[in-house]
Amino acid sequence: MISSDDPQIQRKLMEILRVIDERESAVGARIISDVLKEKGYPLGERGVRYHLRILDERGLTERHGYAGRTITELGKKELEDALVQDRIGFVLTQIEKRIYQTDLDLSSRTGLVIANIAIIEKADLDDALGIIRYLAEHEMSCRIKIIDEEATPPAIPIPEDHIAIATICSTTCDGILLKHGIPVSIKYGGMLRFDNNQATGYTDLIAYTGTSIDPMKIFISRSMTSVLEIVKTGCGLLLANVREVPDSARDESLRILNRAMDTGIINRYEIGDPGSPVLGVPVNSGMTGISVSAGLNAIAAVQEVGIKVTVEPVAAVMDYSEFGTA
Repeated sequence: MISSDDPQIQRKLMEILRVIDERESAVGARIISDVLKEKGYPLGERGVRYHLRILDERGLTERHGYAGRTITELGKKELEDALVQDRIGFVLTQIEKRIYQTDLDLSSRTGLVIANIAIIEKADLDDALGIIRYLAEHEMSCRIKIIDEEATPPAIPIPEDHIAIATICSTTCDGILLKHGIPVSIKYGGMLRFDNNQATGYTDLIAYTGTSIDPMKIFISRSMTSVLEIVKTGCGLLLANVREVPDSARDESLRILNRAMDTGIINRYEIGDPGSPVLGVPVNSGMTGISVSAGLNAIAAVQEVGIKVTVEPVAAVMDYSEFGTA
Protein backbone atom coordinates (compact mmCIF):
# COMPACT_ATOMS: atom_id res chain seq x y z
CA MET A 1 0.00 0.00 0.00
CA ILE A 2 1.05 3.60 -0.59
CA SER A 3 2.23 4.99 2.70
CA SER A 4 2.81 8.58 3.70
CA ASP A 5 2.63 10.59 6.89
CA ASP A 6 0.80 13.29 4.92
CA PRO A 7 -2.70 12.21 3.82
CA GLN A 8 -2.70 14.96 1.19
CA ILE A 9 0.38 13.46 -0.47
CA GLN A 10 -1.20 10.02 -0.35
CA ARG A 11 -4.35 11.35 -2.01
CA LYS A 12 -2.32 13.06 -4.75
CA LEU A 13 -0.39 9.85 -5.43
CA MET A 14 -3.65 7.92 -5.81
CA GLU A 15 -5.14 10.58 -8.10
CA ILE A 16 -2.04 10.50 -10.31
CA LEU A 17 -2.30 6.72 -10.49
CA ARG A 18 -5.94 7.03 -11.54
CA VAL A 19 -5.06 9.50 -14.31
CA ILE A 20 -2.38 7.17 -15.66
CA ASP A 21 -4.66 4.14 -15.44
CA GLU A 22 -7.38 5.91 -17.43
CA ARG A 23 -5.00 6.40 -20.40
CA GLU A 24 -4.45 3.74 -23.05
CA SER A 25 -0.82 4.78 -23.58
CA ALA A 26 2.01 6.43 -21.67
CA VAL A 27 1.16 9.85 -20.29
CA GLY A 28 3.48 12.70 -19.33
CA ALA A 29 3.64 15.09 -16.39
CA ARG A 30 2.07 18.03 -18.28
CA ILE A 31 -1.08 16.13 -19.21
CA ILE A 32 -1.32 14.65 -15.71
CA SER A 33 -1.03 18.15 -14.24
CA ASP A 34 -3.79 19.48 -16.50
CA VAL A 35 -6.16 16.62 -15.59
CA LEU A 36 -5.45 17.04 -11.87
CA LYS A 37 -6.27 20.75 -12.08
CA GLU A 38 -9.63 19.86 -13.63
CA LYS A 39 -10.24 17.56 -10.64
CA GLY A 40 -9.40 20.32 -8.16
CA TYR A 41 -5.78 19.39 -7.45
CA PRO A 42 -3.62 22.41 -8.46
CA LEU A 43 -0.40 20.45 -8.90
CA GLY A 44 2.13 21.78 -11.40
CA GLU A 45 4.38 19.71 -13.67
CA ARG A 46 7.27 19.90 -11.22
CA GLY A 47 5.09 18.61 -8.40
CA VAL A 48 3.74 15.84 -10.62
CA ARG A 49 7.28 14.72 -11.49
CA TYR A 50 8.15 14.56 -7.80
CA HIS A 51 5.17 12.30 -7.10
CA LEU A 52 5.89 10.20 -10.18
CA ARG A 53 9.35 9.40 -8.83
CA ILE A 54 7.72 8.10 -5.65
CA LEU A 55 5.37 5.92 -7.70
CA ASP A 56 8.30 4.64 -9.78
CA GLU A 57 10.26 3.74 -6.66
CA ARG A 58 7.32 1.72 -5.36
CA GLY A 59 6.93 -0.14 -8.63
CA LEU A 60 3.47 1.27 -9.23
CA THR A 61 4.36 3.07 -12.48
CA GLU A 62 6.85 2.44 -15.28
CA ARG A 63 8.72 5.14 -17.17
CA HIS A 64 8.89 5.04 -20.99
CA GLY A 65 11.40 7.76 -21.77
CA TYR A 66 9.91 11.07 -22.90
CA ALA A 67 6.56 9.38 -23.64
CA GLY A 68 5.71 9.33 -19.93
CA ARG A 69 4.45 6.63 -17.57
CA THR A 70 2.14 3.67 -17.63
CA ILE A 71 0.68 1.88 -14.65
CA THR A 72 2.08 -1.50 -13.60
CA GLU A 73 0.11 -4.54 -12.48
CA LEU A 74 1.14 -3.68 -8.91
CA GLY A 75 -0.23 -0.18 -9.49
CA LYS A 76 -3.55 -1.57 -10.72
CA LYS A 77 -3.83 -3.71 -7.59
CA GLU A 78 -3.07 -0.64 -5.50
CA LEU A 79 -5.96 1.20 -7.15
CA GLU A 80 -8.33 -1.71 -6.59
CA ASP A 81 -7.39 -1.86 -2.91
CA ALA A 82 -7.82 1.89 -2.57
CA LEU A 83 -11.27 1.71 -4.16
CA VAL A 84 -12.37 -0.84 -1.60
CA GLN A 85 -10.95 1.28 1.21
CA ASP A 86 -12.80 4.32 -0.12
CA ARG A 87 -16.07 2.36 -0.21
CA ILE A 88 -15.73 0.87 3.28
CA GLY A 89 -17.94 2.95 5.48
CA PHE A 90 -19.83 4.30 2.47
CA VAL A 91 -22.82 2.07 3.26
CA LEU A 92 -23.02 3.40 6.82
CA THR A 93 -22.62 6.96 5.56
CA GLN A 94 -25.56 6.48 3.19
CA ILE A 95 -27.69 4.99 5.96
CA GLU A 96 -26.89 7.88 8.30
CA LYS A 97 -27.77 10.33 5.52
CA ARG A 98 -31.17 8.68 5.05
CA ILE A 99 -31.76 8.56 8.80
CA TYR A 100 -31.31 12.33 9.03
CA GLN A 101 -33.74 12.79 6.12
CA THR A 102 -36.61 10.96 7.82
CA ASP A 103 -39.23 12.98 9.66
CA LEU A 104 -42.12 10.58 10.26
CA ASP A 105 -44.50 11.75 12.98
CA LEU A 106 -45.88 8.71 14.77
CA SER A 107 -48.93 10.57 16.03
CA SER A 108 -50.15 11.95 12.70
CA ARG A 109 -48.53 9.15 10.70
CA THR A 110 -47.20 11.66 8.21
CA GLY A 111 -43.70 12.30 6.93
CA LEU A 112 -40.78 10.65 5.22
CA VAL A 113 -39.54 7.08 5.70
CA ILE A 114 -36.56 5.17 4.35
CA ALA A 115 -37.40 2.74 1.55
CA ASN A 116 -35.77 -0.40 0.20
CA ILE A 117 -36.45 -1.16 -3.45
CA ALA A 118 -36.73 -4.62 -5.00
CA ILE A 119 -37.09 -5.21 -8.74
CA ILE A 120 -38.87 -8.23 -10.21
CA GLU A 121 -40.35 -9.15 -13.57
CA LYS A 122 -43.89 -7.86 -14.09
CA ALA A 123 -45.05 -11.42 -14.76
CA ASP A 124 -44.10 -12.33 -11.17
CA LEU A 125 -45.93 -9.47 -9.47
CA ASP A 126 -49.14 -11.34 -8.58
CA ASP A 127 -47.19 -14.23 -7.08
CA ALA A 128 -44.96 -11.83 -5.14
CA LEU A 129 -47.95 -9.98 -3.73
CA GLY A 130 -49.47 -13.31 -2.77
CA ILE A 131 -46.40 -14.13 -0.68
CA ILE A 132 -46.48 -10.70 0.98
CA ARG A 133 -50.18 -11.15 1.86
CA TYR A 134 -49.44 -14.63 3.21
CA LEU A 135 -46.79 -13.18 5.53
CA ALA A 136 -49.20 -10.46 6.70
CA GLU A 137 -51.70 -13.16 7.68
CA HIS A 138 -49.02 -14.66 9.94
CA GLU A 139 -47.95 -11.55 11.88
CA MET A 140 -45.20 -10.58 9.44
CA SER A 141 -46.95 -7.66 7.78
CA CYS A 142 -45.12 -5.35 5.41
CA ARG A 143 -46.25 -2.01 3.99
CA ILE A 144 -45.31 -1.65 0.33
CA LYS A 145 -45.45 0.66 -2.67
CA ILE A 146 -45.54 -0.56 -6.28
CA ILE A 147 -43.37 1.47 -8.70
CA ASP A 148 -43.63 0.86 -12.43
CA GLU A 149 -40.92 1.50 -15.02
CA GLU A 150 -42.48 4.84 -16.01
CA ALA A 151 -42.15 6.31 -12.53
CA THR A 152 -40.57 9.78 -12.63
CA PRO A 153 -38.02 10.03 -11.26
CA PRO A 154 -37.38 6.41 -10.20
CA ALA A 155 -35.13 5.92 -7.20
CA ILE A 156 -33.24 3.34 -9.25
CA PRO A 157 -33.64 2.43 -12.93
CA ILE A 158 -36.37 -0.13 -13.61
CA PRO A 159 -35.71 -2.29 -16.70
CA GLU A 160 -38.37 -2.83 -19.32
CA ASP A 161 -40.97 -5.48 -18.38
CA HIS A 162 -39.97 -5.17 -14.73
CA ILE A 163 -41.60 -3.53 -11.74
CA ALA A 164 -40.34 -2.38 -8.34
CA ILE A 165 -41.67 -3.05 -4.87
CA ALA A 166 -40.66 -0.54 -2.23
CA THR A 167 -40.72 -1.64 1.41
CA ILE A 168 -40.16 0.49 4.50
CA CYS A 169 -36.61 0.01 5.75
CA SER A 170 -36.22 -0.83 9.43
CA THR A 171 -33.61 1.92 9.77
CA THR A 172 -36.56 4.32 9.64
CA CYS A 173 -36.99 3.54 13.33
CA ASP A 174 -33.47 4.92 13.91
CA GLY A 175 -34.57 8.18 12.34
CA ILE A 176 -37.62 8.23 14.59
CA LEU A 177 -35.50 7.62 17.68
CA LEU A 178 -33.11 10.36 16.60
CA LYS A 179 -35.97 12.84 16.11
CA HIS A 180 -36.98 12.10 19.71
CA GLY A 181 -33.52 13.08 20.90
CA ILE A 182 -32.13 9.55 21.24
CA PRO A 183 -28.71 9.05 19.63
CA VAL A 184 -28.51 5.79 17.71
CA SER A 185 -25.48 3.88 16.49
CA ILE A 186 -26.31 1.19 13.93
CA LYS A 187 -23.77 -1.62 14.30
CA TYR A 188 -24.49 -4.87 12.44
CA GLY A 189 -26.64 -6.51 9.82
CA GLY A 190 -27.12 -10.22 10.20
CA MET A 191 -29.06 -13.45 10.06
CA LEU A 192 -31.29 -13.94 13.09
CA ARG A 193 -32.21 -17.47 14.12
CA PHE A 194 -35.75 -18.35 15.24
CA ASP A 195 -36.69 -21.50 17.13
CA ASN A 196 -40.26 -22.20 18.25
CA ASN A 197 -41.20 -18.73 17.02
CA GLN A 198 -38.67 -17.09 19.33
CA ALA A 199 -35.55 -15.19 18.32
CA THR A 200 -32.62 -17.15 19.76
CA GLY A 201 -29.51 -15.47 18.38
CA TYR A 202 -27.58 -14.29 15.36
CA THR A 203 -25.81 -16.86 13.20
CA ASP A 204 -23.99 -14.35 10.98
CA LEU A 205 -23.07 -10.68 11.43
CA ILE A 206 -21.50 -8.03 9.21
CA ALA A 207 -20.41 -4.72 10.72
CA TYR A 208 -21.70 -1.71 8.81
CA THR A 209 -18.41 0.09 9.46
CA GLY A 210 -16.38 -2.62 7.74
CA THR A 211 -18.27 -3.39 4.53
CA SER A 212 -18.53 -1.83 1.09
CA ILE A 213 -21.85 -3.63 0.38
CA ASP A 214 -25.01 -3.44 2.46
CA PRO A 215 -25.21 -6.61 4.63
CA MET A 216 -28.88 -7.15 3.72
CA LYS A 217 -27.93 -7.21 0.04
CA ILE A 218 -25.19 -9.74 0.73
CA PHE A 219 -27.43 -12.14 2.64
CA ILE A 220 -30.25 -11.95 0.08
CA SER A 221 -27.84 -12.50 -2.82
CA ARG A 222 -26.62 -15.67 -1.07
CA SER A 223 -30.20 -16.90 -0.50
CA MET A 224 -29.51 -17.38 3.21
CA THR A 225 -32.99 -16.66 4.58
CA SER A 226 -35.78 -19.08 5.45
CA VAL A 227 -38.57 -16.64 6.29
CA LEU A 228 -41.31 -18.94 5.02
CA GLU A 229 -40.01 -21.77 7.20
CA ILE A 230 -40.44 -19.54 10.25
CA VAL A 231 -44.08 -19.06 9.30
CA LYS A 232 -44.55 -22.77 8.65
CA THR A 233 -42.55 -24.35 11.49
CA GLY A 234 -41.46 -21.52 13.78
CA CYS A 235 -37.82 -22.21 12.95
CA GLY A 236 -35.56 -20.51 10.44
CA LEU A 237 -33.49 -17.45 9.60
CA LEU A 238 -34.51 -13.90 8.78
CA LEU A 239 -32.76 -10.59 8.17
CA ALA A 240 -32.24 -8.24 11.11
CA ASN A 241 -29.91 -5.52 12.29
CA VAL A 242 -28.50 -4.33 15.59
CA ARG A 243 -28.08 -0.83 16.91
CA GLU A 244 -27.14 0.74 20.25
CA VAL A 245 -28.77 3.51 22.27
CA PRO A 246 -27.66 4.94 25.63
CA ASP A 247 -28.81 3.00 28.67
CA SER A 248 -30.59 6.10 29.93
CA ALA A 249 -32.78 6.08 26.80
CA ARG A 250 -33.81 2.42 27.01
CA ASP A 251 -37.31 2.94 28.39
CA GLU A 252 -38.11 5.77 26.00
CA SER A 253 -36.76 3.72 23.07
CA LEU A 254 -39.02 0.85 24.09
CA ARG A 255 -42.05 3.14 24.06
CA ILE A 256 -41.18 4.60 20.66
CA LEU A 257 -40.50 1.21 19.06
CA ASN A 258 -43.87 -0.08 20.25
CA ARG A 259 -45.52 2.87 18.52
CA ALA A 260 -43.43 2.21 15.40
CA MET A 261 -44.82 -1.33 15.34
CA ASP A 262 -48.36 0.02 15.53
CA THR A 263 -47.56 2.23 12.53
CA GLY A 264 -46.23 -0.70 10.49
CA ILE A 265 -42.68 0.64 10.29
CA ILE A 266 -41.31 -2.56 11.84
CA ASN A 267 -42.98 -5.83 12.80
CA ARG A 268 -40.70 -7.22 15.50
CA TYR A 269 -37.77 -6.23 17.67
CA GLU A 270 -35.80 -7.31 20.74
CA ILE A 271 -34.24 -4.94 23.27
CA GLY A 272 -31.46 -6.03 25.58
CA ASP A 273 -30.71 -5.17 29.18
CA PRO A 274 -28.35 -2.26 29.87
CA GLY A 275 -24.75 -3.23 29.17
CA SER A 276 -25.71 -6.81 28.26
CA PRO A 277 -25.59 -8.59 24.90
CA VAL A 278 -28.73 -8.57 22.79
CA LEU A 279 -29.38 -12.00 21.26
CA GLY A 280 -25.72 -12.83 21.78
CA VAL A 281 -24.38 -9.65 20.21
CA PRO A 282 -22.13 -7.68 22.60
CA VAL A 283 -22.77 -3.98 23.20
CA ASN A 284 -20.55 -1.21 24.47
CA SER A 285 -20.50 -0.17 28.11
CA GLY A 286 -23.26 2.28 28.95
CA MET A 287 -25.31 1.23 25.93
CA THR A 288 -28.37 -0.92 25.27
CA GLY A 289 -28.62 -3.14 22.21
CA ILE A 290 -31.71 -3.29 20.02
CA SER A 291 -32.33 -5.92 17.34
CA VAL A 292 -34.90 -5.07 14.66
CA SER A 293 -36.16 -7.36 11.90
CA ALA A 294 -35.35 -5.93 8.48
CA GLY A 295 -37.92 -4.50 6.11
CA LEU A 296 -36.58 -6.73 3.34
CA ASN A 297 -37.76 -10.00 4.89
CA ALA A 298 -40.91 -10.00 2.75
CA ILE A 299 -38.76 -9.64 -0.35
CA ALA A 300 -36.46 -12.40 0.88
CA ALA A 301 -39.55 -14.64 1.18
CA VAL A 302 -40.50 -13.76 -2.40
CA GLN A 303 -37.07 -14.92 -3.50
CA GLU A 304 -37.44 -18.14 -1.52
CA VAL A 305 -40.23 -19.33 -3.83
CA GLY A 306 -37.98 -18.95 -6.88
CA ILE A 307 -38.81 -15.43 -8.03
CA LYS A 308 -35.73 -13.57 -9.24
CA VAL A 309 -35.22 -10.42 -7.20
CA THR A 310 -32.75 -7.54 -7.39
CA VAL A 311 -32.61 -5.49 -4.20
CA GLU A 312 -31.29 -2.08 -3.28
CA PRO A 313 -31.48 -1.51 0.49
CA VAL A 314 -31.83 2.03 1.86
CA ALA A 315 -32.47 3.21 -1.70
CA ALA A 316 -34.59 6.32 -1.17
CA VAL A 317 -36.68 8.45 1.15
CA MET A 318 -40.43 8.35 0.42
CA ASP A 319 -43.61 9.67 1.96
CA TYR A 320 -45.22 7.25 4.41
CA SER A 321 -48.64 7.94 2.86
CA GLU A 322 -47.52 6.27 -0.38
CA PHE A 323 -47.26 2.87 1.32
CA GLY A 324 -50.12 0.48 1.85
CA THR A 325 -50.93 -3.19 2.24
CA ALA A 326 -50.46 -5.68 -0.58
